[in-house]
Amino acid sequence: MIPQEIIRKTRNKKELTKEEIDYLIKGISTGDIADIQAASFTMAVFLNGLTKDETLNLTLSMRDSGEIIKFKDINGPIVDKHSTGGVGDKVSLMLAPMLAACGAYVPMIAGRGLGHTGGTLDKLDSLKGYQTNVGIQLFQKTVKEAGCAIVGQTKDLAPADKKLYAIRDVCATVESIPLITASILSKKLAAGLQYLVMDIKCGNGAFMENKEEARKLASSIVNVANGANTKTTAILTDMNSVLGNTVGNVLELKEALDYLSGKTPDSRLKEVTDVLCSEILVNAKLAKDNLLAKAMLQNVIDKGYAYERFVKMSSMLGADTFILENYDTMLPKAKYVKPIYPQTAGYVSKIDTRKVGIGVIVLGGGRTTPIQQINYTTGFTSFCQIGDKVDTKTPLCYVHSENEDNIKEVIKLIQEAVSISEIRTEKESVIIEKII
Repeated sequence: MIPQEIIRKTRNKKELTKEEIDYLIKGISTGDIADIQAASFTMAVFLNGLTKDETLNLTLSMRDSGEIIKFKDINGPIVDKHSTGGVGDKVSLMLAPMLAACGAYVPMIAGRGLGHTGGTLDKLDSLKGYQTNVGIQLFQKTVKEAGCAIVGQTKDLAPADKKLYAIRDVCATVESIPLITASILSKKLAAGLQYLVMDIKCGNGAFMENKEEARKLASSIVNVANGANTKTTAILTDMNSVLGNTVGNVLELKEALDYLSGKTPDSRLKEVTDVLCSEILVNAKLAKDNLLAKAMLQNVIDKGYAYERFVKMSSMLGADTFILENYDTMLPKAKYVKPIYPQTAGYVSKIDTRKVGIGVIVLGGGRTTPIQQINYTTGFTSFCQIGDKVDTKTPLCYVHSENEDNIKEVIKLIQEAVSISEIRTEKESVIIEKII
């Protein structure tokens, strides 16, 4: 077991044994293998890929590099969902309490914003008192009593992933499908999941812009997760426009709370949420088919059970429940709110969704450095969708900002991001296909 010989094998496209991968990951975790060697390994994987068996063994080895959470005395399936990241994607905030209200248990390890996409933890950080960085015992207790908990990765959970991801981030090997697969699943499998559904975003606002690459990633994750005895399916969803009506941390939190409170949701957001939730309910045998699953989901919304689960989870994790009971008036708001009008009247034909995400960063609602403090109130509301009619009285969206100087730059960015046509473009389905 010599690190450079293991790297050489991967470089020369020769398959690694489970023992070699275990040795490598253990050495990376302990620091016995130098960062430069770990970086060389990730570059070899980036260039040459890994076999299915290698990817599975890498995932399991990374999972086993830290503590594996076990849930005792829980009478129900342990489930979760993961998204590859999108603009306006607040599905996790609704999905976890909705599934909990349907009888599932959801130990969700979520992340912060990455690049132009928002992060679930940043949205929850905009709720005063909510603690996303908690110990495993409180995490387990919250899942057991509230049915769900959305928190960040603890230092004891898949520590090899933290180390490898930091290395990949600075040596241009983030986009490797085997490494993405191992990174996502090592954390999910360490959380003790029995069922998982993957939301693979595809389009100009996603990291996987074309369907072919999205399918490859979906197939890789499904194969590895099922190989690790966690029943998993993947849904490819469209990310060529904003998901929902809002983009930005507290603005997306409010949209999620509106959704859980039974207010009429955006149709695309509802479709994605229903499909992902239904997939889990059917796989976990809590519903016999998708039709019954959707009826169950609507019932827990209508009767307030899903909202109650969100409040219970949030209160156990430190949030001020008075704010949740009066979120319309109590959530923080930006100093400036202004409409952004199109330069010409017509129908929205195309949206450069990545630019919209960058707009939030310009407003201070996203990060340009890992330790940057972000502004939770900034972003966009009432964002237009493809096929919508806009003119001098119907804006593309409203911009929320704490700094009036940023608004002018963002107005130009959004006007460039949204294409206008004289002819209405038909909306495409947000659900592309299912990978099993």
